[in-house]
Parts: sequence; C-alpha cells; structure tokens
Amino acid sequence: MSSDLHTNAVTAIHLDAVGGIAGDMFVASLCDGLPCLIPAVNQAIDTVRPAGVETQLEEFTDGILIGKKFVVTQFSRTAREHEHEHEHEHEHHHHSHNGDQGNSHNHRHWHDIRSMIEHFELPPDTRANAIAIFSHLAEAEAAVHGIEVDKVAFHEVGAWDSIVDIVAAASIIAQLSPCQWSIGPLPIGSGMVKSAHGMLPVPAPATVNLLKGFTTFDDGETGERITPTGAAILAFLQPSQGTRTEHRSLSGSGTGHGNRRLQRRSNVLRCLVFEEAGASSTGDVVEVLRCEIDDQTGEDLAIALDQLRGHESVLDVCQWPVMGKKGRLATALQLIVINGHGDDVTSAVLDQTTTLGVRRSTVMRNILTRQQHDVESIGVKVAQRPSGITAKAEAASISEGRSLAERSQLRRQAEAAALQKTVKKDV
Repeated sequence: MSSDLHTNAVTAIHLDAVGGIAGDMFVASLCDGLPCLIPAVNQAIDTVRPAGVETQLEEFTDGILIGKKFVVTQFSRTAREHEHEHEHEHEHHHHSHNGDQGNSHNHRHWHDIRSMIEHFELPPDTRANAIAIFSHLAEAEAAVHGIEVDKVAFHEVGAWDSIVDIVAAASIIAQLSPCQWSIGPLPIGSGMVKSAHGMLPVPAPATVNLLKGFTTFDDGETGERITPTGAAILAFLQPSQGTRTEHRSLSGSGTGHGNRRLQRRSNVLRCLVFEEAGASSTGDVVEVLRCEIDDQTGEDLAIALDQLRGHESVLDVCQWPVMGKKGRLATALQLIVINGHGDDVTSAVLDQTTTLGVRRSTVMRNILTRQQHDVESIGVKVAQRPSGITAKAEAASISEGRSLAERSQLRRQAEAAALQKTVKKDV
C-alpha cells in the first residue's frame, strides 16, 4: 500500500523484518511506502553508479504479497558472477566471495570507498549518512579480523551493487530526518554461509557485532536472514525496539522483497509510515521515574533534588512524605523525564540519593499550548485551555521587595497585559 504523504509530514517509521533485512529490501520497502522518496533516490544513484551498472525499482509479487524489488545489475559481469557476488540476494551463499580471493575487481579497501563517496556530488546529509553506514561495516569487520579499520578490505560489500544500495538508503534516511525509527524483533537465521574466509556461522561475525543490543528470535527458517549491509543500516539508525504508547496516525505502508524463497513466510521487509495524530493534538510521551528514600537527611536530599532539577533531561521533580517500612517516615520522589533519556537520569538519581532502585514507566501526557510573555520584566505564561485563554504571572518576577498588595496589583496588571497581547496577536 503506497502513501501519498510528503516526507515533511512523516514523524515515525516502523520496520517489520518479516523475512529479514538487507540493503535492497530497505530501499524497496521505503520507496514502496513513500513514492515521494524516489526522485531524490534516483538522483543519488545516478551520481554514484558507473557505466555498466543499472538499477530498477520494479513491481513484484511472490504470490502472497505485492510490493517492490530493488534490482542492481552489472552488465559488465557474467550472470553467474553477479549471482554469487550480489550481497543482497539474501541466499545461503549471500556472504560468499565466490571463493575467489584473487578477484581484486570485487575487493575494495574501506579508505578507497570512503574517498570515493566523499568525492561524489551528493547532498551533504546523504554523503554523511552513506559514510557513516559504511563506517559501521568497516569497524565491525576490523573487530572480527583484529586489524585497523582503514586496512579492512570489503568483498561483496565493496561491489557496486552494495555501494548503490547504501547510497540509496542514505538518501532515504536523509529525506525522512528527523523522523523516529523503530523495528520489531529480528530473525536471527541459522546454518553456515560460504565466504572468502571459509565457512562462517549465521549470522556472520561482522553482522553479530552490528546487531549487539537488538532483540532477536528464531523463526525456524534456515540461512542468512540479515545481511551485513542491512545490519549496518540498523546500527546507524539505532531504531527503538520497545513498546510505543504515543498516539500516531498510520498513513501508509511499503513492502520490499528480497530474492530468497522462504518456507513459512514471505521474504519481505515491511515499513509502516506514521504521521502526527492530528494538528490539534497536544499529547506527547514522557518517562516517569519513582523511588522512596528513608535514610538520607533532609538537608542532603534538598541538595540532591536541586542537582536533579538542573539535569537537562528532567522536566519536573516533586516529592511528598510517605510512611515507609517499619513505620518510618520517608520521602517519595518522582521525576518527569524527556522520553528516551531515562537511563541518564536514572544514573543521576542513583548517584545523588541513597535509594537502591528506581521504578520506571513510559506514559502519555496531554499538555496545553503555551506562550511566554514579558510584561515590564515580569514573566507571564499564557495557556490555551479548552474553555479559553488564561494567564499566570511568575511568582519570582514579582516577589522581591514588595508587599502583598503590591504583588497582587502587579500580578493583575501583567496578566491582563499578556492576555491583551495574546488576543491582538491572534487577531
């Protein structure tokens, strides 16, 4: 199902690795879901591909699902060579280097590939993305073989079809920035795969390095399910794998086919395209951190809370007295944290307080549309409530050296002026 949505409206992309993920499957899936990506992708491809290399984004069905397939063809090579050296075929022999280590045409050092990409006349963000994706590959290979990164020599990954795949993926990611990426559990694959380094277990060692931290499962299918290029794209994107609770509008989907025929499922990567739930929506997602403290002095806890309030990812901190174990009076602590920054703030709580643990949850919240006005050095916050507009002067702005009557008068004057300013601006 294609979406007519423009990239500017896309807020999130979710990937379902139904049959795995490879560079060509990523390109096909996103271009199927968002056809508006195709012109810039084609332009990037035309910039990098040499004579004798052609690409085609074609309609494809495996008899179950219809979608797109991204095909890179090298006419200067024999069909058999191309079959064995195409990194993204997603076959058991995917990582095979054709057993021919003397075929230097298909072996490129990372520093050569990087220099090549740097000199292509690509949009800066596309170029940076492509180099970063290849860098993940190079670092993973270097770690596997115990060599310096610049001495890494790519085999299939250095072939033109792989370079084209990565540049196309880099263009897609650049066009969709700054959307949020997420992905479901990844099929791990099984068996052995032939390579220039001999027979390797699936997933290949470099792929294992790239997938560290991702949730995987065994879907019962044999062979390689995630190619090094697919893993490098994921390592670059760092998509979330947790449960998402925010309200989003599903606006489209795309299906990208690989070249392998699986026994129990289609060899596809599906993308789901999301936009904001609505222009009037005022909801977002935050993390809530909670704990109780019964063995820290009030004086020291006050210092700790000041430190936590100053943390750049903390939106709010509150505390209240509670009755703890053995009848001891304790302090309950709650922090509202920017979504995705819970790890950093949890570490700060554990450093600043005596608690031995922090409970965490991700919640939806509704927030009012707000404006900040300055009326003769008095800060006033104006909020759009369902029943109308309200204004509230900041207490700190009117407190110093004034009596109760003076504070009340200044508050009324500043709030009235802010409301008047807001109404005039709206008109």
